Parts: sequence; structure tokens; C-alpha cells
Amino acid sequence: MDVSERAAVGKAARSVAPRSALAEWEPAADRPDPVGTLEKQAETRVSGLVPIRYGRMAVSPFTFYRGAAAVMAADLSVAPTSGLRVQMCGDAHLSNFGAFAAPDRTLVFDLNDFDESLPGPWEWDVKRLAASFEIAARANGLKRKQRRTILLTVARVYREAIRAFAGMRNLDVWYARLDAEALLAELRTEADAESAADLKRAEKGLAKARAKDNLRALDRLTRRVDGELRFISDPPLLVGARELMAEDESRDFEATIRGVLTAYRDTLQGDRRHLLDNYRLRDLARKVVGVGSVGTRAWIVLLTGRDDSDPLILQAKEAEASVLEPYAGKSHFRNHGRRVVEGQRLMQAASDSFLGWCPAVGIDGRERDFYVRQLWDWKRSVDTETLSPRGLDVYARMCGWTLARAHARSGDAIAIGAYLGSGEVFDNAIADFSCLYADQSERDHAALLEAIASGRVAAADA
Repeated sequence: MDVSERAAVGKAARSVAPRSALAEWEPAADRPDPVGTLEKQAETRVSGLVPIRYGRMAVSPFTFYRGAAAVMAADLSVAPTSGLRVQMCGDAHLSNFGAFAAPDRTLVFDLNDFDESLPGPWEWDVKRLAASFEIAARANGLKRKQRRTILLTVARVYREAIRAFAGMRNLDVWYARLDAEALLAELRTEADAESAADLKRAEKGLAKARAKDNLRALDRLTRRVDGELRFISDPPLLVGARELMAEDESRDFEATIRGVLTAYRDTLQGDRRHLLDNYRLRDLARKVVGVGSVGTRAWIVLLTGRDDSDPLILQAKEAEASVLEPYAGKSHFRNHGRRVVEGQRLMQAASDSFLGWCPAVGIDGRERDFYVRQLWDWKRSVDTETLSPRGLDVYARMCGWTLARAHARSGDAIAIGAYLGSGEVFDNAIADFSCLYADQSERDHAALLEAIASGRVAAADA
């Protein structure tokens, strides 16, 4: 189809899902119990770690929201959509954006979590992002008018960016990215008294990001034991493989891991395979990561190159079926590690040089899918709790633009842009939905607290 035909498809979608209908949210009478949804997820996770997940989600409505992607996926599945599909992040809340090193060693801002990535309705990502801003803004004590301004910013910037990408050449869309240094320079020109503190924190954050690399991980996470580099034991958050099993089992598992690394190597580009071949395996540990991911199996692998001061620390994280699959359709990738990696490569402007996937056998003998990336490579997330209203609005612009760019790489930006239009109907609908869903998330958080208090589920601080 030519440009005009694709635009016509987008405009026609308004009759399928009026833009004003995106504002709608009301829990159905048969809405699944949110705690029950979490319990169902726990069935495939490391049972001893599940209480940590509940404990982290119980801290606030926002931490609950971070871990409740499966809950929201079911809720979004009954909402109207335009029928226009993209590669979704699947969990596009504001804490899943951040800075990290591109392979050319520039610091970029982008989406950085793709565990739930899957093709599906673009609206679902936008709603998850916008609602996260409403919940975070409430936690920061912002007034209703301030929160509304931020929500309108998220939606407006997404809409305007998609429409801008619709008018660009394909390669220009593909190469578009947010360079962190250039962005910081732009923010300096806009800084006023209110945003000065935010700007100073951002500058410190970028400096810390550059220091958060393999050498820092080596210093923070390892020590010498009988002359050998070993991960520091900090149970239950960081536990060496040798502590999790008997000595003979540990040897067998290390052999398995070597096989896993060989399979993972085959998913890398040729030059990356050559680079990886110059490293040797030194140690292995299980690490607890994130909020919603707690309980899934995540391993960190220590390798060294020319000597012990040349580390490479990889994270191998279990990839289960996306929480969106029951509603958006199954992935056409049989390996969920590959599903995550392919989604990340499609949505990010620049991805980790060591990003890859592999099947693996867990300690329990069950075959599981994993994806692999560097543990720390200038990675830095924004501490939204410290942002001023102006700072949160700037962050909303960054996230809205970034999500639009990610969607434009895989979806039809011309059709989506035509659907959105140049007016504010979409913006207001997304803002209205976000307020309603934030109320729902607060009720769901209260339900989790009640479940913990009654003893239905156990929670632990860690």
C-alpha cells in the first residue's frame, strides 16, 4: 500500500476503536483475582524466592504495579484497540527506561526490559507507560493538576513523535535515538530554578552510569578464595553455585553451564563470537533481580580475558512465556530467550554486544530458556522518586518519544499516526484511563497487603 492507503487504514480504525474509548476502564464482575494471578506465576518460580517478590511488591502501589504486568495484561485484553500491531515491550512502565552503553560507547537512553516483548496492540504499551506516571506522581505527592499535565505530556509526545516518524524515511527512523549527552546539553539550556536540582542529579547519574561496568562489578561482587576469583555470598540475593548443591552436582552443573555458553555463543555475530572465545569461565552464582522477575532463575557468570583484571560478567536470565501471550497470541519463536532478544533488537536503537539466547538445563533437570547480556554496562535507571514535577514532565517526554520510536521501527507509523490525529482526543483519553487504572492498582496493592496479613501468601524483606 502507498502512504495514502496506509493513512486511510489508520483513520478507518477509529470506527473500530474510537480514540475516546481508550479512556475506558471498569473492572469486570469476573475480573481475575490479582493475588491469584501472582500465585499462578509463582508455580514455576524458585519457591524460596517468591516471598521476596511479594515483599518488594508490597512496599507501595508503584512497586506492586512494577511486578503486576500479568495482572494488567489481563485487564488490557478486554479494552478496545485499533487493530494496529507493533512489537510491544510488554512492560513499558517508566522504570523500564534508562541509560546504557551503546556498542560505539556512547551513552544512550532507551527501553531496557523486554522480558514480556511480543507483537500486539501498541495501545497496551502506551497505557502501561502512562499509568505508571500517574502512580509514580501520586507517590511523589503531586497534585491532581500537576499529574494531569504529566499524563498529557506522555500521550502528546508519543502521538507527535509517531506522526513525525510517519513522515521520515525508513533508515532515518531506524537510526533515531536519544543520545544522553546531547539530551543533557539540551536540558541545560532549558533549566530553571525548579529543574536545577533534577539536572544536577541527572549529571551525577550519568557519571555513575559510566562507572557501572564490568570492573565495578568485579570489585563489588567478587573476592579471592584460595587464590581464585569467586562471587561474594550474600544469600538469598547472591548465592554461588557451589553453595546451592553438593560438590559432585556442582561439577556437573558447571559442565552444563559450559554447554550453555557454547549454545549461547552460536547466537552471537561472528566478531562477538571471536571476542567471547578470548574469555574463560571462572565462577557462577544465582542472583535475585528486579521486582516482577524475582523467583525466575537468573545466573551471573564471571569470565576473565587476558588476566584477572580483564573481566566480563554476563547475566543469564530465565525467559518464560510472555504474560501477553494468552491475549495477543503465542510467539512464533519456540525459544522464549530468543523471543526476548529478537524483541529487544527490534525495539532498541542500540543493543548490548553480548545479547544472545540459549536453552539450558536447570538444577532440577528441567529444560528452560534463557537470554544473556552483560550484567552492568553503564546501566542506569532514573530515580523518579526524587524528581520535581518539572523533572517528571521532562522524563515523560523522554519516555513518550522513546516508546514511539520503538513502535515506529516495527509497526506502521503512518497508520498509527493517522489514527491518532493532530488533536488532543487521544491525549485526554490516555490521561483519563491512567487515573482510573491507578485507582485499580491501589486496590490491587491493598489486596496483596491483605493476603500477606491473612497468611495467604508469605512476604520477606530483601
